[in-house]
Amino acid sequence: MSALTAGPPEAAPPAAPPKASSTAPKSVRRKNAALGLLAWVCGLLFVLPILWMVLTSLHSESDAATNPPSLAAPLTLDGYREFFSAGNGAGPWPALANSLGASVFSTLFVLVLALPAAYALSIRPVRKWRDVLFFFLSTKMLPVVAGLLPIYLFAKNTDFLDNIWLLVILYTSMNLPIAVWMMQSFLAEVPSALIEAAQIDGARLPTVLTRVVAPVAAPGIAATALICFIFSWNEMLFARVLTGVVAQTAPVFLTGFITSQGLFLAKVCAASLVISLPVLAAGFAAQDKLVQGLSLGAVK
Repeated sequence: MSALTAGPPEAAPPAAPPKASSTAPKSVRRKNAALGLLAWVCGLLFVLPILWMVLTSLHSESDAATNPPSLAAPLTLDGYREFFSAGNGAGPWPALANSLGASVFSTLFVLVLALPAAYALSIRPVRKWRDVLFFFLSTKMLPVVAGLLPIYLFAKNTDFLDNIWLLVILYTSMNLPIAVWMMQSFLAEVPSALIEAAQIDGARLPTVLTRVVAPVAAPGIAATALICFIFSWNEMLFARVLTGVVAQTAPVFLTGFITSQGLFLAKVCAASLVISLPVLAAGFAAQDKLVQGLSLGAVK
């Protein structure tokens, strides 16, 4: 009877939660501090040569040539004055304009050609598309100097020497394989449902590429464009051999400051800084798109 009248058994007390380790927050903070310190050290290692170049460009030639360098030497803008007044009174402006024109036009041509190719290899893959990508990349394995003589003879026989449009064609062909390879991975992340919805609404391929695919893959396209622009701006071998005075580019103009007589270190640093500014400005302006594009597809 006592068993029938007894109330329900008392619930067991809840188990105590596991005691959190008091050392976990400290270890996390130490790890974050170590990673932050490592990032600062890596950043300083990358920025230090640029800061050193800026400081050297603001010294006189005699102070810049001292060993060890004199950090407390008086600052001057003579290096920049010599740079902007060099070259038959015209200065570096024609060379800078040639480099800007060749880099911008070749980058635009690369994007126009690479976007449909990457679309065909990613969203609408062709048969053996991996072999096609490998073929594109294999064209970059040919040493540039191996094709220099045939290109020079072709340019000479067609009166294309010292012509900026020859550099545009060469830079486009040189950067196109890398652009197709990069944009294929970016466009592979575009949802196929968006493209199918646009096609159901009657959108044709040009409309799909410009109004659907391009906005979604804008970070990847921006990253590809920036890399192609940097490669075109920094190219010097073809520009050195195939151009003279009319189509001379900024890197070729820069080599004229290195002489076997006299001091030139401060002037070269000033010229290098000025010629590097367009690339630095483009990278700074597109840094958010560049980070998004290079990390696109890394996080699912």
